Amino acid sequence: MTDFPEVAIGSEEYAGVVAWANREAELLDTGREREWLETMVSKEIVYRLPLRQTVERERGNGFSKTTFHLDESYGSLLTRVLRNESAFAWAENPPSRIRHFVTNIRVCELESEQLGVKSNLLLYRTRGDQTQPQLLSGERQDVLRIETGALKLIRRTILLDLTVIETHNLAIFF
Repeated sequence: MTDFPEVAIGSEEYAGVVAWANREAELLDTGREREWLETMVSKEIVYRLPLRQTVERERGNGFSKTTFHLDESYGSLLTRVLRNESAFAWAENPPSRIRHFVTNIRVCELESEQLGVKSNLLLYRTRGDQTQPQLLSGERQDVLRIETGALKLIRRTILLDLTVIETHNLAIFF
């Protein structure tokens, strides 16, 4: 992302990306997954959560380029949304209580009228009568573009800070 010109923080373009991120968090936090998918996600989406290992510095950051906890397309995301809406979504019935904290938003202009967006994410999740929340933190690397007059997510890579994800399931959206 650093090879491309950054979008100025006070600009209209930057404000649009921040508004988009805030709207996305609201939809996901309130369980409006279908609305999120239909209004904010491109049909060309590549949505990935790579496996992370602890490695020595000289071996890189530890994120796999070939192995993923999640490797999703629009079709698989839609299948997850439809399942959550069904009577057979035992993993999320009752649904988790989720809060997305999206911060440190950095935006740059990419080729082909796309925007690269990096943001930090803290996902707070509780289930049932749990007294200990699950916290998932990391960086989201997104690519957005305008489709039919609105910003749409065409690529998301979630780089979690964890090497072991101690959550009951990954039936949530980052």
